[in-house]
Amino acid sequence: MNLLVVTQYFFPENFRINDLVEGMVQRGHRVTVLTGLPNYPSGRWHAGYSLHGGPWREQLLGADVIRVPMLARGSASGWRLLLNYLSFALSGTVLGALRARGTTYDAIFVFEPSPVTVGLPAIACRALTGAPILFWVLDLWPESVVAASGLRSRWLLALTEALTRWIYRRCDRVLAQSRAFFAPLERQGVTPQQLRYLPSWAEAVYRPVDRAVAARGNGILPVQPVLPTGFKVLFAGNIGVAQDFPTLLAAAERLRERADIQWLIAGDGRMRAWVEQQIVERRLTRTVRLLGSLAIEQMPPLFARVDALLVTLRNEPIFALTIPGKIQSYLASGMPVIAALAGEGAEVIRRARAGIACAPEDPEALARAVLELAALPANERAAIGARARACYESEFEREQAFDHLERWIAELRNPG
Repeated sequence: MNLLVVTQYFFPENFRINDLVEGMVQRGHRVTVLTGLPNYPSGRWHAGYSLHGGPWREQLLGADVIRVPMLARGSASGWRLLLNYLSFALSGTVLGALRARGTTYDAIFVFEPSPVTVGLPAIACRALTGAPILFWVLDLWPESVVAASGLRSRWLLALTEALTRWIYRRCDRVLAQSRAFFAPLERQGVTPQQLRYLPSWAEAVYRPVDRAVAARGNGILPVQPVLPTGFKVLFAGNIGVAQDFPTLLAAAERLRERADIQWLIAGDGRMRAWVEQQIVERRLTRTVRLLGSLAIEQMPPLFARVDALLVTLRNEPIFALTIPGKIQSYLASGMPVIAALAGEGAEVIRRARAGIACAPEDPEALARAVLELAALPANERAAIGARARACYESEFEREQAFDHLERWIAELRNPG
């Protein structure tokens, strides 16, 4: 199979599309990636990339990579982020489609964690190659725009809604990361024949790691990062607006005198400077620590060295429909999960009895959840972690997702 992947984000940016590309290559498929220059999450070009030097063609993760110029996201505020989205859409539609032509593709796979405009280069590629489009919806538009930016302009929302409908109509399959997406997608004109359920999975590196082995490391280099003693709650991922750090910090503030409870944050993002400032202002330096951005290979042993994994989201209707991607990574690691969110993501944790789900934007509820889990004996927490791993294997396993994708592409190639 010859697959064209269209994505605004790609390695060395840390997104799940990297694992999909690598997985398809490992299965013997030829993969070409049409993407932009990496600048997420810092807003600056990653080392080795620039507008004047590209590089515009690379071999990464076993795939041929075609890059197009775009405007970096900078501070990701307002118009700068909009221009980042539009510049990739325009450059990918014009330059990317021209660079990808001349090859026969079996399918075009679109990765859409935002923005929906990533569909425009894919549609241009379809016009030039004739390949069918499978569009993986990780963020609903325009709902995600409203939730993330507070956009209220009626004409901009109407324009976004019309553009989203236009893109969906030109896709052969629309893949939803949550079953709760089905109703909103159908309201936007997606037909039941187009719709398929493709949940996120965890990269193969995520697996249960023995705590003693993780603490020992490789016996040569010191184990990094150095962690405090006590009951450790870890948030791993993007430090952004949607992740509701005010609630996390307010919960930590309520437990400030409990020095035996430690809050760890591994990641980076636009809210990091604010979080650093708040840790100082709220006098949380003894119990809240930023570990920085870590390589994906460091995460499983880090998970094994803490006691609970935390996922938080703001209390927005759109987020109640979403299963945050970190939930799959947490479940795959076989660790207890604390989920301060509503809807589908919380229901996964409750149904699997894989941890504690509490209301979003409720610091008191989050603090109680941490205290409840900390009070459990270690063997009970281990049993919760085992249920988390079992849930992952039954609902979100990586190879199962890839099997579905291969089958859907085969159906489009041979509709009879």
